[in-house]
Amino acid sequence: MSVAKLSVSLSGALAGFVEDYRKKRGLNRSQVFEEAVKLLRSRELEAAYRAANAEIGEGWENTAGDGLADEAW
Repeated sequence: MSVAKLSVSLSGALAGFVEDYRKKRGLNRSQVFEEAVKLLRSRELEAAYRAANAEIGEGWENTAGDGLADEAW
């Protein structure tokens, strides 16, 4: 796995939260930020899926048809 070194600046309150969070969970700072970024990515993906679903709307059933009757499941 390749890694990138980043430098961040946080307010005192956020920095304090990071320190408290890492101590409670036995993590290092990198692990805290990795977890936070993964959550942000997950939120973005969720929003993209919601938008795609809204765009497809009721037509989803027609596009997802595989030729199997409901009874086959």
